[in-house]
Amino acid sequence: MGGTSSERDVSLASGLRIAEALRSRGHEVTAIDTARGTLSPAEERAMLASGVMRTLPPGQEALARLASESLPATVQRLPTAGEVDVVFLGLHGGQGEDGTIQALLDLTGVPYTGSGHLASALAMDKDLSKRLFRDAGVTTADWRMARRGDGESWRSADWVTATITELGLPLIVKPSKQGSTVGLSLVKEAGGVIPAIEEAFRHDDEVMIEAFIAGRELTVGILGDEALPVGEIIPKHEIYDYECKYTAGMAIEVFPAAITADQWGRAQAEALAAFRALKLSGCARIDFRMTKEGTLYCLEANTLPGMTQLSLIPQAAAAAGIEFAELCERIVGLAMSKASGETR
Repeated sequence: MGGTSSERDVSLASGLRIAEALRSRGHEVTAIDTARGTLSPAEERAMLASGVMRTLPPGQEALARLASESLPATVQRLPTAGEVDVVFLGLHGGQGEDGTIQALLDLTGVPYTGSGHLASALAMDKDLSKRLFRDAGVTTADWRMARRGDGESWRSADWVTATITELGLPLIVKPSKQGSTVGLSLVKEAGGVIPAIEEAFRHDDEVMIEAFIAGRELTVGILGDEALPVGEIIPKHEIYDYECKYTAGMAIEVFPAAITADQWGRAQAEALAAFRALKLSGCARIDFRMTKEGTLYCLEANTLPGMTQLSLIPQAAAAAGIEFAELCERIVGLAMSKASGETR
């Protein structure tokens, strides 16, 4: 857990809660912050008492300073097969969710939760994800990309005009390889496009400019090969941003969602199709927008979704009758079954 991504605080909150849950079921758990190393029981208690999370993502300078203090613990000393039964990945964003740590663990033969290194990398890259969604017949909003080193053509008035002509307004502008809506902007006027791209470039070297889909926000968790109950998110802000996601009272999450049986079935089917298109495994979350006409647009896949008290996967599991400690155990079981070549 932890790490040095913009989602560090959320990851710590997820990881500490997971550790507590697994210990409550009799498991021996060692908590590791990949930026700092093994956490002592006293450090864990202090973090839990402090609340860990912020309502704004940590600044890039603070994260860079943390990353420079020491080599990540996972690089300093990787666990080996037989030394641990499974590594539970409570990391979010950055090298924890983009396949980097998964690839390192593959070299050691240690089972770990979530998707493999290739699937993790594909899901983290929103541009590639959307291409694979479309190939699998999963509907997703139209988009364009801006990249560093392309001459900054996106700064030109012609580029902005062409983008608005193609995608319309409003637009969603976001880093292509980030999570938790870090660096995301909702742009309603042409004059806001370039500043929004500049903000997104603070977090990534590729930026996605996407047509905004008005409608209801739905989410579907996948556990193994099972789609969990569909949920609906009703944020206090116009979009489900970082503050709404991680501040109590800033969003209403409804599980199960108040939608028709047909919409429910289509959302679960589309979620499973997206999950399989990216070759995901273990536990993941697929997010959608549903228009007033009932058309579903897949937004993205989250390969290591949040496990905090406010997170969506634990709420979806609870709606299916799975309490949190059992959910954590089932995720561990999926990882061990995958490592042994079984299917569950």
